[in-house]
Amino acid sequence: MPVPRRFDRKPPERDSTRINERIRVSEVRLVDEDGSQIGVIKTDEALRMAQERDLDLVEVAPDSRPPVTRLLNYSKYKYELEQKAKAARKHQQQVNVREIKLRPKIADHDYGTKRGHVERFLRQQNKVKVTIMFRGREQAHPERGRALLQRLFEDVAELAIIESHPQQEGRNMHMMLAPSRESAAKAREERARSEASEDTPASEAPAPADAPAAAAESDPAPEAPAEATAPAAAAEAPGDTEAAASES
Repeated sequence: MPVPRRFDRKPPERDSTRINERIRVSEVRLVDEDGSQIGVIKTDEALRMAQERDLDLVEVAPDSRPPVTRLLNYSKYKYELEQKAKAARKHQQQVNVREIKLRPKIADHDYGTKRGHVERFLRQQNKVKVTIMFRGREQAHPERGRALLQRLFEDVAELAIIESHPQQEGRNMHMMLAPSRESAAKAREERARSEASEDTPASEAPAPADAPAAAAESDPAPEAPAEATAPAAAAEAPGDTEAAASES
């Protein structure tokens, strides 16, 4: 019978930074909010100074003797640290390793499709592990796999460099491709351009549809041609002549 899995009952992680009443030592070395040194004073006095200035007493160097503390707004300090870490993660690029598998007797159409995938991965600044899979008697001709890998590298030479040359392990042969410096610089420029375009607000475009409407309102409507009543008058004329003839 399988043993039931127990839930993780560990308490949530607590902020290890000691502030205010959590500082239990008798004396601390105090640094003012502007960075100036106040000196070694009693912890109670440092707490009183922090309360008078509506600030927190934060322990910044707990391993020192006595510990170094500083007067600052701890909530604002933590917020600034989180923003700096967020900005660092935003500009940090995570490199992933993608894998493409080929056969020594791959068809030209399939080879073109695989090459397109490799180019797309390299443009995304990912490393590509190219694997040649040998089967049966194909293992007796490893030079075909090396030739195929060399052909692939020559086709994507503008985007990649060889990080590890072809190596055979059992029935497979591997080669690692990494993005070149030129492609990495181009990707950074495109990313900076896209971020700049996102930060710039879109300007309001003028409404060109108002001009034709205004022109239509300014021009008077064309009058119906006078010739339209002529056929009706002409049609009534024969009837009148016949009535006059009968009266006479």
